[in-house]
Amino acid sequence: MALKRQRLTDANVAKLKPAAREYTVWDTRQAGLGVRVRPSGHRSFVYCRKGESGTRRITLGSAALMSVDAARKRCLATETGERAVCSDGGAAPTFEEFVEGPGRVCFDRCKPSTQKADRWALKARLLPAFGSLPLKRITRAGVTRWFDEYSRTAPGGANHVLGLLSRILNHAVACGYIQTNPTRGLKPNPRPKLTRFLSHDEVQRLHRALDHFAAAQPSRTPQADIIRLLLLTGCRKSEILTLRWQDVDGDTLDLADAKSGPRRVFLNGPARTILERQPRTGSAYVFPSPLNSDRPFSPDLKFWRTVRREAGIEDVRLHDLRHTVASHAVLQGVPLPVVSRLLGHKRPSMTMRYAHVGDRETEAAAERIGARIAQALGGRLVCHH
Repeated sequence: MALKRQRLTDANVAKLKPAAREYTVWDTRQAGLGVRVRPSGHRSFVYCRKGESGTRRITLGSAALMSVDAARKRCLATETGERAVCSDGGAAPTFEEFVEGPGRVCFDRCKPSTQKADRWALKARLLPAFGSLPLKRITRAGVTRWFDEYSRTAPGGANHVLGLLSRILNHAVACGYIQTNPTRGLKPNPRPKLTRFLSHDEVQRLHRALDHFAAAQPSRTPQADIIRLLLLTGCRKSEILTLRWQDVDGDTLDLADAKSGPRRVFLNGPARTILERQPRTGSAYVFPSPLNSDRPFSPDLKFWRTVRREAGIEDVRLHDLRHTVASHAVLQGVPLPVVSRLLGHKRPSMTMRYAHVGDRETEAAAERIGARIAQALGGRLVCHH
């Protein structure tokens, strides 16, 4: 039977039905706490934890005689006793033991795509650095050294994994294994200011470059259309590369697993035209891999480097096309909450990072404001000598 997890309450514990085999439902609030349901219908609270001698399962008492809150308090009391043993005998769990046991809850509450990324970060970055260390031996100095070394090659990746480490250690604090989180107060690497977006002239040059390469090498047409869709919709690269035909619904894209959750993308006329001309090859993907139609197009769009060199925009990243959509929308007077919805942001404050205006547009706005005020002054300039 698949592992069952839910936030336990007195009401839902009472509703648990017996099955042909014994099963346990684990609490998402208190790590290690579960309700064991026997085929006879008897329900009891159990508590699991890992130690040097292996996993221990402790029966706390009958669920008919004990509330969920009382069971959680019994867990804490049990932990207090275990912590005393750890302090005296050095039996505190290692980082790896913790993330495979009580710390699993740090992953289980995330989206599947986020869980996949976090599991990779755990395996590739955190376990090699901290896996064999007891939680109490993970120090601020050790975390700082690891973070500084990682930041030299991938500052953005280091920020992401630091956040994951902080989340895990916060849970270790809540479980009582450590007193404080050694990552607390450690500042992430500053994010670069997102000030790059394409001007009207640059958009035209990009369009001509895409036409040129698609005409010279028709095999590059799908990549050219991917880039055009990014510019026309403001979607994230992953949203277009993994787009399925089932997500295309006339004038909209219904994305079930976008970064911020399910969202609807409204398509303009040119975007619809691009989608309508894509061949139906039997693949589930709108842009299948040319090597394997059962997989989406490779996320490494090497064609982009060639195109941007031809268009004279070598400093532009693919993600800057998303900035371009937001910035041009703001310049056209589209209200920020509407731009936020176009981009699929949960909060308009997130959109402010993308809604750039260049010096030329700022200068033009200053001229318009000055002319309007001068008109109000009757065309006279007020000077002080």
